[in-house]
Amino acid sequence: MALQNIGASNRNDAFYRYKMPKMVTKTEGKGNGIKTNIVNNVEIAKALGRPASYTTKYFGCELGAQSKFDEKTGTSLVNGAHNTSKLAALLEIFIKKYVQCYGCGNPETEVLITKTQMVNLKCAACGFISEVDMRDKLTTFILKNPPESKKGSKDKKAMRRAEKERLKEGEAADEEQKKLKKEVKKKASSKTSKNHTSDEDISPKHDENTPEVDDEDEDEDDDDGIEWQTDTSREAAEKRMKEQLSAVTAEMVMLSAKEDEEKKKTPKSKENGVGKEEKKLMMEMKEYLKKGSPISELKAFISSLSEPPQEVMDALFTALFDGAGKGFAKEVTKKKSYLVAATEEDGTQMHLLNSIGSFCGEKGNEDAAKEVALVLKALYDEDIVEEEFVMEWYGKGLAGAEKSSVVWKNVKPFVEWLQSAESESEEED
Repeated sequence: MALQNIGASNRNDAFYRYKMPKMVTKTEGKGNGIKTNIVNNVEIAKALGRPASYTTKYFGCELGAQSKFDEKTGTSLVNGAHNTSKLAALLEIFIKKYVQCYGCGNPETEVLITKTQMVNLKCAACGFISEVDMRDKLTTFILKNPPESKKGSKDKKAMRRAEKERLKEGEAADEEQKKLKKEVKKKASSKTSKNHTSDEDISPKHDENTPEVDDEDEDEDDDDGIEWQTDTSREAAEKRMKEQLSAVTAEMVMLSAKEDEEKKKTPKSKENGVGKEEKKLMMEMKEYLKKGSPISELKAFISSLSEPPQEVMDALFTALFDGAGKGFAKEVTKKKSYLVAATEEDGTQMHLLNSIGSFCGEKGNEDAAKEVALVLKALYDEDIVEEEFVMEWYGKGLAGAEKSSVVWKNVKPFVEWLQSAESESEEED
């Protein structure tokens, strides 16, 4: 069976992995009873992840003709004689409206019906929720005939429950172990206290018959006849004051030296959350971009900078997308050529991902953080960032102190999509 890429925009992509069968139609009957049979509609609908009744109904709605899908036989019929090219063109519109993600264009979407009876598409790759135009006639049919929930959802819930139970059991085991450790420590401490008491018993007791020695007599014996006096002369007093002052001065000098050392060790002084050096670097990067120099010269300019590579990438990313919020993903797609030039060296992909994370994680960039998965999908499709670096970056982010950040929550759908794509390719192999 001949296959083609899903979506007209992907028609010429030889490496596109989402494919569907080419439409095959057959005209049946004569006169007023003539009908068009979409022979392989079931296979097409399966490839699109939609019920075959949806595509059949859509053809009928758009052509203004009666349509019928037989669940038992899998036959899709549309009244009238319609050529294959016309129906194929309508199918492309159906894919754009009811299959492809409005954000990243990926066809791996799920139809969701909200509590307010709205039809949405949830993307498995970027997590974007696409709102379908409810003025279309097909939306009424979808609301009356909602798609069946995925078979694996029950299994997933069961797996989540089992995982929670395992975690609870693990926590209970940890508590038991802590209790045991505490009991062992108590026993050990009680033994040591007993040993101390026994030592006290062993120590020699005061003998009542032994004659007591007066403390004053002892002091007199210790002095060995030496009399101690303090020099109260003016010269001696001035000398003592100078010694005290010099000690205080020395202490102050030591404190100031310690402060200087701490300043050197700590990061550059911050001004409104951005270091002075970082701000200077960003301004320098903006000035370079304003000149309109060829993108091919960007690599040489970056190499000429003395700052660490991560700081340079942060400055470039901020200079390119400063102020970008809603529509952040579109801006990245527009300026992707700069990112291509900046990620030619080894290790720069991770620097770019770190810059994306820090940019989206800053206060005031909440709208940009919502589109972080779209950005990663666009960069991944353009081979600017590779799967292994994304997975490593995501793993480090979750293990870090800011694992609860909204950035990682929004990145998660894209990572899960990468993992599912990898498992599918392994199964195919």
